[in-house]
Amino acid sequence: MRVALVHDWLTGMRGGEKCLEVFCEIFPKADLYTLFYFPEEVSPTIRAMRVHASWTNRLPGVKRYYRYCLPLFPGAIERFDLKGYDLVLSSSHCVAKGVFPHQAVHVAYLHAPMRYVWDMYDLYVGPDSSLLGRAGMALWRKYLQRWDIRSSERVHFFVANSNHVAARIKKLYRRDATVIYPPVSLERFYIREVQEPFYLVVSALVPYKRVDVAIEAFNKLRLPLKIAGDGPLRKTLEKRAGSNIEFLGWVRGEVLADLYASCQALIFPGEEEFGIVPLEAQASGRPVIAYGRGGVLETVVPLDLSNTGSVPGPKPTGILFRDATVASLIRAVQGYQKRKELFDSGALRLHASAFSRDRFKERVRNYLEERLRDRRGLNKKC
Repeated sequence: MRVALVHDWLTGMRGGEKCLEVFCEIFPKADLYTLFYFPEEVSPTIRAMRVHASWTNRLPGVKRYYRYCLPLFPGAIERFDLKGYDLVLSSSHCVAKGVFPHQAVHVAYLHAPMRYVWDMYDLYVGPDSSLLGRAGMALWRKYLQRWDIRSSERVHFFVANSNHVAARIKKLYRRDATVIYPPVSLERFYIREVQEPFYLVVSALVPYKRVDVAIEAFNKLRLPLKIAGDGPLRKTLEKRAGSNIEFLGWVRGEVLADLYASCQALIFPGEEEFGIVPLEAQASGRPVIAYGRGGVLETVVPLDLSNTGSVPGPKPTGILFRDATVASLIRAVQGYQKRKELFDSGALRLHASAFSRDRFKERVRNYLEERLRDRRGLNKKC
């Protein structure tokens, strides 16, 4: 069986790339197609694949500005020649689902519909954007929305990374989706007996992550905050941050695991369709203080701060704050400080184990086998 994997871009190791790693392990002889490929930024598992990058990867100096090439993405993804494959498995939060599968069965694992032109458009094209950027997106938005909906018809089966995303697929594309939660690599993380005073953000520094909310909150709280991540907003955010806030850039491996295990709690101020970072923190025995929308509703057991008595039912793994505001986050952090003894590190890790890498791999493999059997059966009837 010839298999093609398709991923939007390979420029770092975030949640989508961790799912892609598992797809590469299931199909190590597959061809991997992507818009941009920066080998030094991805894992050895992905580098070991036969990677085919689009023509956009050859633009001079593209690493500095690839995010701003969005209008070029649909045409670039459609130019991939996928004739002769039996299975196309796309891993998409932007345009990867829009490839032409020809005779292959096309299964799209969706991390999100194209958020830049739908529900998070205002965050990406906000007051911090250049006038040229805002004008360009206003010009291209309708085209990209139409393309996004039209290209969804090229997918035979949708898999969503959360119920939240499945609902978005139903609303935008009028399609049903099977939910398979992304994996957390439990073996990479561990529990540490003693924590340090700092709180932790692990995030790309892009608008929808709302790291600005965390910075303003901790400026007022005067508590130590470490930010592990990088992105186009870094300089702007550094200017807003007080001396109690430290920017670490991208960190990986043992350094990241030690940060998780050592922190007081993870701060997760943005709305994510799923979010692997909160599960990595829980796998390290550390609670999550998160904005209570999106995927965290499916991965965090919230503590009810209004309940001052005993906590019945499952042990809490985090605190969810209601509004995406500085004041709401401050109240959540203060609530955690008053009741941190209610969080049990062993229970946190046990909760994260339900999202293990092995379970994800098994569910993906079984799902694909079922869909391929269905298609073979349909072909025989025809």
